[in-house]
Amino acid sequence: MKSLFNIEAHQEILSRINKLTEASEGQWGKMKVAQMLCHCQYPLKIGLGKYNQKNKPNPIFKLMGKFFRKSLYNDKPWRKNLPTAKKIKVVEDKDFETEKEKLVNLVNDFHQEKERKNWDPHPVFGSFTPEQWGQMQYKHLDHHLRQFGV
Repeated sequence: MKSLFNIEAHQEILSRINKLTEASEGQWGKMKVAQMLCHCQYPLKIGLGKYNQKNKPNPIFKLMGKFFRKSLYNDKPWRKNLPTAKKIKVVEDKDFETEKEKLVNLVNDFHQEKERKNWDPHPVFGSFTPEQWGQMQYKHLDHHLRQFGV
């Protein structure tokens, strides 16, 4: 499984982000490209400790998350049109260039943490190894970049 901590995978993700344009259209789902760029920032912010969740996750959602945990970092691609947690769903219009710049910065910030050994637990899915953090970040970005054809 590719990892955002791997230099080749990091460069691949940046290259794919840079292929997006304001006119890029999703092949599935409801998000516009700028909304997707904004949405993709949330998991990176969570991993970096830059996302302050106001409310604790629903205990039922946390329990369900334990069942899907391994799918976050295995080689099997996610299916199209998976549901998105309300707290990271982006429905308002966003500026493409602003969101693209923010995402690129977060991808770079996350990659810079490749030597980090201790990670806070994910608020829904619990603790991950550093390797799993890198893999799930890559997998989430890959899923949404495929959604927009890059």
